Amino acid sequence: MNRFRYGTPTASNEKALTVVPITLQTARAFIAWSHRHLMPPQGAKYAIGLNSGTTLVGVVVAGRPVARAFDDGLTIEVTRLSTDGAPNACSMLLGAAWRTARAMGYRRLITYTLATEPGTSLRAAGLVKVAERPARTGWDAPSRPRTDNGSDGVDRVLWEIVRQARS
Repeated sequence: MNRFRYGTPTASNEKALTVVPITLQTARAFIAWSHRHLMPPQGAKYAIGLNSGTTLVGVVVAGRPVARAFDDGLTIEVTRLSTDGAPNACSMLLGAAWRTARAMGYRRLITYTLATEPGTSLRAAGLVKVAERPARTGWDAPSRPRTDNGSDGVDRVLWEIVRQARS
């Protein structure tokens, strides 16, 4: 189960998608192979896979929020989501990540997309657009001075889903 095969199922051999537990090591290997623009994350709280038959077609990795302001113990961040293009895989993985987060006691799940991405899968999974973040000019800040002030030059969109309070 912790191995993946390259390629996307064709219409003739397409199988139902199934959410499966995976190791962070497997998720990192899949992300290194398939993600368009980011490296695999260093750590995580959990990783979830999506199989089509016996083929791993997507992974989602969730961990502590990167932004210190969001790291309140009740918020988790999807740090990577990667698929081989299987239909509905992104929405299924986001839904599984949110169900897992809720089961662990988290009240909020956040993630970021590039400003150029439409966010269709995020909306389908129930996330809402919260804010647009301009490209960083660097990592230097008064609270944490940095000499390596490289810019990533990418505009982002912040998305979230929040557990509703029971009445």
